[in-house]
Order: sequence, then structure tokens, then C-alpha cells
Amino acid sequence: MPEAAMPPPAIDHRALRRVLDRLARADSPPWLHQEVARRMAARLPVIRQPPERWLDWWGFTGAGAAAVQAVWPQAQRLVVEPTPALRARSVQALGAPWWAWGARRQAAAQPVWLSAEVPAGQAQMLWANLVLHTAADPAASLAAWHRALAVDGFLMFSSFGPDTLRELRAVYADAGWPAPHPPYIDMHDVGDLLVHGGFADPVMDQETIWLTWSSPEALLAELRSLGGHLAVDRSAGLRTPRWRARLLQALAARAGADGRITMRFELVYGHAYKAAPRPGRGAPAVVSLEHLRSGLPKPGLSRNA
Repeated sequence: MPEAAMPPPAIDHRALRRVLDRLARADSPPWLHQEVARRMAARLPVIRQPPERWLDWWGFTGAGAAAVQAVWPQAQRLVVEPTPALRARSVQALGAPWWAWGARRQAAAQPVWLSAEVPAGQAQMLWANLVLHTAADPAASLAAWHRALAVDGFLMFSSFGPDTLRELRAVYADAGWPAPHPPYIDMHDVGDLLVHGGFADPVMDQETIWLTWSSPEALLAELRSLGGHLAVDRSAGLRTPRWRARLLQALAARAGADGRITMRFELVYGHAYKAAPRPGRGAPAVVSLEHLRSGLPKPGLSRNA
């Protein structure tokens, strides 16, 4: 099977680190992340077998803990955070002391904190809300998620799709500026990456939500709360007050008859299972002696009885 042909988004790791440290200082996770987590959790009841243990990937910004635990209160939650600041924030939210990081607790309903390494094949679910579009190499992220899951464990994730902030990109294009964010991955390409990454039965779908703001300043403040410009080709220095005034004017010009500015967000949802590994071509098939014996007729009995 040929490799999925898709260049990774051009993410600046240093910019991402600064954004994550800033989000760790926020009063709460971004509102949009909380809303998407709620919508993802609404899909969980279709899962037949609740997980004993689940990984909350980027737990603080993903804002999914309460939503998942409301569905499966007895499932053990393991939190994976990308920076020390976010790990500290997650521990603070639990009320756990710093020395509890990495400690395995006895009560199934208590979270288990991971400070660095993620154990392979230990979780029955991996939850990653609005994480994948920040990855410099999405295929590598999916590979890490695949390693973390147990066989037959399932992945639940969301991401921004390519229609996200199309209106903002139009403002930048009209002004002759580079795009205001890295490119977002189409859900069909993500589905291909899942298959190539060893996941089975991938299901992808999307929805579009529209947000409105009363002013350009409110719009930019909310976008900043969601993260920031992570592309490697973003402006190397600070923008001038004249540039900002031009941006505010262009955004104000897009207001509707009600005076509000509207932007769309394409939300891409994905779900897939980690299948048992298939034997390679030419690999010997191993059948246990007990299995062979089970297929033999028992002494004194006829198969036609």
C-alpha cells in the first residue's frame, strides 16, 4: 500500500511551546475546546465496552475530563501533558501534590498523572480534543497514539478542518499577507493517515459551527485564547500599530447588518480502533497445542452423535 502523500503542516515548535505556556496561565480552557469536548462526549455511549483506563491527551486544554467522567465515572484517567506548566496546572486542578506525578493510585476513579513517558499498550481509550492540527507531523502523532493504546482500544479525537477561519484568511489574502495560521488537514487525508498508521475501521465526520463577535477586538481576543499563529512563515517580529489598525478596519468591514463579525470553524471528528497486528507475509502461523486438541473428537464419541 503506498504511503499517504500529504506534507505535514509547517508548525513552529518554539511558537507552540510559548502558546501552550500561555494557555497554562489562563483561568480556564478555551471555551471552544470545552464545547467540542461536550460534543465528543455525546458520542461515547455508542461504545459497547467502557474502558478500564483512558488517556486524556493534553488534558487541560482538551477540557474533556468532566465530560468523559460523566459517562464513565469508574474509568481510570491518565493525563498526558506536553509541557511542565500544563502538567502543573492539571495537578493543581486535581488538588494533588507535586510528588503524586507518575504515581499509580488504587482507586479506579482517581486520575493517574504521567510526568514524561506514556506506557505502551495500557489504555483502552485515547482522547485527544483539538490536538492534531497543532502537530508538525500528524502521522507521528497518530503513531504515538497507536503505541499507547491496547489492542482493541479506541481513539477519539477532534481537529480543525480546512474551512476553519476561511473568512479570516480572505482578509489576509486581500491585504497581501501570508495566511494567519498553518494549513488544517482535510478529514479524508486524516482517514488515510489512520489506515496507514495501523488503525482499523476509521470513521470520520465533520460539522461547521459559526461564531460571531461584537467587535474586531473581541474576535482577536478570542482567537488568541484558542492559541496563536504557529506557522514557521509568520512574521518574525512584532507588528506595528499601523498594521493592527489596518487589520481591525478590514475585520470591521466584514460585519453584518447586525454589526457582528462572523467566522466559521470546521470541526473534524475521528474514531478508530487499534487492531491486532497481522502476521507479515511469509511469517509462520502459530497454533497452540490446546487449540489443535480442541478440534479432535473426544474418545468414545462419534462426530455424528
